[in-house]
Amino acid sequence: MTKVYDRHLKKVVEVKHFGGNTLNKIYKNKILTKITTSHLISKCYGIYNGSKWSRKKIEKFIKENQIDMNLYQKEDYACFNDFFIRKLKKVEFDTKKDHLTSPVQGYLLAYPIKENLTLKVKECVYTLDELFDGENLSNYKNGVVLIFRLALNNYHHFHHIDDGKCIKRKVIKGRLHTVSDSSKSYKIYQENAREYSVLKTKNFGEMIYMEVGALLVGKIINYNDDTFTRGMDKGYFLPGGSTVILVLNHVKVDSDILEHSKKNMETKVEVGEKVGVVKC
Repeated sequence: MTKVYDRHLKKVVEVKHFGGNTLNKIYKNKILTKITTSHLISKCYGIYNGSKWSRKKIEKFIKENQIDMNLYQKEDYACFNDFFIRKLKKVEFDTKKDHLTSPVQGYLLAYPIKENLTLKVKECVYTLDELFDGENLSNYKNGVVLIFRLALNNYHHFHHIDDGKCIKRKVIKGRLHTVSDSSKSYKIYQENAREYSVLKTKNFGEMIYMEVGALLVGKIINYNDDTFTRGMDKGYFLPGGSTVILVLNHVKVDSDILEHSKKNMETKVEVGEKVGVVKC
């Protein structure tokens, strides 16, 4: 179990750590870790989840994770992959132009960027150069990094948070570590496969939007739209936990999120929910 802050209940709650015991055993063995985090394992897992035989997993997964299927569009899923990328009946985004919203349903950590362009995520220190593979981010030195972790039972589509256009895209090859606490001794956001876009937005200026692959996530599906609007579906992750990272300037993150991030505690957020405002 992992402790997170539920801002709607206004209290700290415990959430299920999926596959925690198995993952802990894997990460105690370096050879097993290397094998498990390879793209080959992910590819094999993906082939099975894309087959008709994987349908039998769906009902059990729904029950174990207490997923309310009334919130999702009704479909006859051909395989587990189809179920995993299920769509909500309605995605509601805060429409106030100065409100910063969550692009996903998941768990959020917010970190201010230091003058030397570094940030500490739990037990690991990262530079923005490491995260973005050499991208020039000197103009973000007074900005903020938002890290949204998706658990297995979350809605796995990610959305645009504002109107705008894409300036640049880049894909970075890497491994596929879990984004749970089991991999805390690894610099997962530097080592994992990931891709990012440089976006010019209407209300938040230029920003970086990154998707990070994770254990058994062999594919990040990006629609690669050149122009977009707030709330528009940007893409989705295939089965496995995964992460979205935003880098922005000129925003003020909500105080409850910042308060718990200082304690390295995630805040539970819903897609489209306000998480901050434009800094005046």
